[in-house]
Amino acid sequence: MYPNIRNVAIIAHVDHGKTTLVDCLLKNSGMSLTSECVMDSNDLEKERGITILAKCTSLIYKNHKVNIVDTPGHHDFGGEVERIMTMVDGVILVVCATEGPMPQTKFVLQKALKTGLQPIVVVNKCDRQSTRVGEVENEIFDLFCNLDATDKQMDYPLLYASARDGWATFDLKNKNKGVDELLSTILKYVPPPKIDPVVFT
Repeated sequence: MYPNIRNVAIIAHVDHGKTTLVDCLLKNSGMSLTSECVMDSNDLEKERGITILAKCTSLIYKNHKVNIVDTPGHHDFGGEVERIMTMVDGVILVVCATEGPMPQTKFVLQKALKTGLQPIVVVNKCDRQSTRVGEVENEIFDLFCNLDATDKQMDYPLLYASARDGWATFDLKNKNKGVDELLSTILKYVPPPKIDPVVFT
């Protein structure tokens, strides 16, 4: 066990804000970013505005190293998502507060649940006037049920966020606390990696 390490993937339907959420987490750790969606680094990703290749970054929070994998959100690149599910110990499922769960949401969540990962759910874009948070919460719960999530997986923490505005919280009335609650949730719900150390002689 490596108690001060967390490996987590961020999964979502395309354009639900997961890459912007990664930017938000990096900024919270003190990094100065020169552009938005910094993880979308190759020319095609910048042109299309979507994540194609999974990429890993790290940040330090409360003496823990949090390794974050930003995964593709488009169904054409689902193989990347499947590969990443075997490399992490938890997932953050990001769902748009207006659109709710979409086809790729179902696909990536199904892969995570079958791998036995414990999800953290973030309802993003809660700053928009078009949000329908209560309905989306129910749709997410129904999706977990339809995908035969275990009782433990059904007991997922649920946060509300505006990655664009830089906050994630358990209480929509309290939007000025940054993303500390999300980072603390990662430390609490994502287990440290189980690795058998290799001894070289």
